[in-house]
Amino acid sequence: MRTILLAAAVLASTSVEAKVVTRDVEYRHGKVTLEGVVGFDDATPGKKAGVLVIHEWTGINDYVRRRVRELAALGYVAFAADIYGKGVRPKNREEAAAQAKRYKGDRALLRARAAAELAALLKQPQVDAGRIAAIGYCFGGTTALELARSGAALAATVSFHGNLDTPSPEDAKRIKGAVLALHGADDPFVPAKEVLAFEEEMRRAKVDWQLVAYGGAVHSFTNPGSGSDPTKGVAYDARADRRSWEAMKALFAATLAPR
Repeated sequence: MRTILLAAAVLASTSVEAKVVTRDVEYRHGKVTLEGVVGFDDATPGKKAGVLVIHEWTGINDYVRRRVRELAALGYVAFAADIYGKGVRPKNREEAAAQAKRYKGDRALLRARAAAELAALLKQPQVDAGRIAAIGYCFGGTTALELARSGAALAATVSFHGNLDTPSPEDAKRIKGAVLALHGADDPFVPAKEVLAFEEEMRRAKVDWQLVAYGGAVHSFTNPGSGSDPTKGVAYDARADRRSWEAMKALFAATLAPR
């Protein structure tokens, strides 16, 4: 018995516990300085699949950082993109709307900025450049889809309650990986005609795509900071949050597994 206990003690002392590390990363797009957040499990050796995480219209905040930590705990290198730029952190709806409008109104700029974010992820030494995905929330979901439409080498793209429209639907033929749109079925900011246009866009381009609509869910259903009143059009839905996260995980298991 003493021998068994000693052996168990040795194994316990030599085991390495997983440790998620996050840190801010400064980089540039042209003359603009950006500051994202990278997260990974430093107890796991070898290269890992990378996931670009694109923020809501509120920019880099605690919610995005939480998602980075959660993805890192799943074994990915997660990188929170900073579309707006270092120090640009909207303090209210008006500031957020102004920032989002600037980029959504200039899709070429939005794609270029997203490409710079992807390049920053690929520079992280822990990343396997052949296994990359992009996800985004609301404004970030729109951005992730535009990055995919630009022809970026993404194995998977996931939009959480993002707008699905684009001024260049013909670019869907450039999408290289799988696309998953996770949508609140009662989202007043993404009307049915926009959903139908997205479906037709994906269908015509023969993309490997899925769209999941969650009954009763409205805009920003994954963010607890969105409140609890769906009649306002923006509200947290714990069930849709949980189910959409599991849908993302299933897609990643199919597309980002080591080769």
